[in-house]
Amino acid sequence: MAGKLTGSRRRRPSKRRSKNRVHLQKPSGLIGPRVAKVGGDRFAIVCIDPAKHRSEWMMADYFGKLLIAPQTLEHQSGHFKAAIAQIQQSQKQNDIRDLIVVVERTGNYHLAPKHAFSSAGFETRVVHPFATKQYRMPADPGNKTDETDLHAQHRAAVAGFGLCERELQSPYRELQLRVRHRRNLVEKASSLACQVREHLHLSMPGYSVLFDRLLEHRIAMGIGRCCESPAKIVKLGQTGICKRLRKQGIRCQQRTIDKVLAWASQEKNQMVKDGAVHHAIWTDLEELFRQIQRQITSIERVLAGELVQTPYVRLMSIPGINVVSAADLAGEMGPIDAYANANAITGRSGLFPCRHQSDQTDTSGPIIRQANRRLRCALMRIADNLACHCAHYRGLAEQDLARGVAVRASRVKTTKKFTRLAFACLAGDQPMRHPAFRAPDSILEKLREFHRLHETPLDQVLADLSKAVEQLPEYAKGHEAKVVAEVLRQKASRKRREVGLGELLTAVLARLGINDNEIDKTNTIKSGDRP
Repeated sequence: MAGKLTGSRRRRPSKRRSKNRVHLQKPSGLIGPRVAKVGGDRFAIVCIDPAKHRSEWMMADYFGKLLIAPQTLEHQSGHFKAAIAQIQQSQKQNDIRDLIVVVERTGNYHLAPKHAFSSAGFETRVVHPFATKQYRMPADPGNKTDETDLHAQHRAAVAGFGLCERELQSPYRELQLRVRHRRNLVEKASSLACQVREHLHLSMPGYSVLFDRLLEHRIAMGIGRCCESPAKIVKLGQTGICKRLRKQGIRCQQRTIDKVLAWASQEKNQMVKDGAVHHAIWTDLEELFRQIQRQITSIERVLAGELVQTPYVRLMSIPGINVVSAADLAGEMGPIDAYANANAITGRSGLFPCRHQSDQTDTSGPIIRQANRRLRCALMRIADNLACHCAHYRGLAEQDLARGVAVRASRVKTTKKFTRLAFACLAGDQPMRHPAFRAPDSILEKLREFHRLHETPLDQVLADLSKAVEQLPEYAKGHEAKVVAEVLRQKASRKRREVGLGELLTAVLARLGINDNEIDKTNTIKSGDRP
């Protein structure tokens, strides 16, 4: 496997199982039977080349005869209605009995014409720019215009590259948008964190390396905000620093303050140019960072509420998978019934080696480049988590490392194994006998702990736990009921009673099918006399 992914090698030719295709066209782009039914001169293709504010479009029959010459279409409702009326009129004049609309994928610019024509009742398909380019280059080498692109789109659609896309339904559509938005915010927060460290180092050299997780250390950041130089820290002293921290609502910790004072006494004579300016910059950046972090927390709470409406919540029983990673995978994969088997998942994500075969030469190289990169990243992130937190996959990763297998190749192997497990877990309700399920995590306990850390309102926690119960397979409900009942007993044994949590877990036990006698026993333990 490592050889396949890290470099090409020559091997003996092997007979591989063919896909036994009935048609050479892609299944989601097949139009041959429809053309044969009505005739090529009665089958039309509308080609649209979109831009940000307007598109170029034309209409031609299957054989390439122009029915509507290329023209500009503004992205406004009135212009869309006029174009639709023009197409309908041309259908009547030329006795067109079947028609498809093909839009080239261009970022998000293709969505406006795609939605407009699909809402009008036309079958709207999408052609990839790569396919357009391949069909334009032989006919118009070195010449790229809107008109030549339209002609290339027509040739691609005739060859079966105008593909039908499955529209994501709720809650998968919302999950996908929010997951991508969260990922974008995480990248921005990471960039801001690096800038905060950089400007903090320029204002007080060496201060940022005193703490491992600087931005999460409240005392360290509190001292940094109120002191723009080591000399200011020494001048304030222990009493002044404690007073400033209390004003910020931060508890003082003696050993941390002594650590900072020891560093400042050594650096107090160092002259820093523009230290005050850098201090002002990093404090502004830190404020932006905190704001983004609060937004990320808010989005994650919403993601949990949408995740529990899908079967993907079942994956949380695997150690190493939590709400965010499961929601990330659900948003990028979509409904599991869209995949025939586990190979369809890795095929869509492009997690297989490229192949070059000609006559007696048959070589494999690195994983293919053209793929759904977002799905690939989601799967690879899960593989990293499994290799760290799941005993079964961690053991396999350590074996690969001992054999000298590259880390990336090992993660691809883990992803391949995980997709088979995920497909069985999501698509079926049979008990899982995989080694990763020997000591499964409690899904409900993970959700409860997630909401505790995110300070979610209790009513939303109860709603999410109730919806999660509906997604659990029958074989998992017994294990979940035992875990929830045990948590309830532990909470009840404490002196400080948590009434809200007790009522919440009792309601969850009822949804799991625990009878009234067992609930009463649990409540007796919860509210009875304590030693």
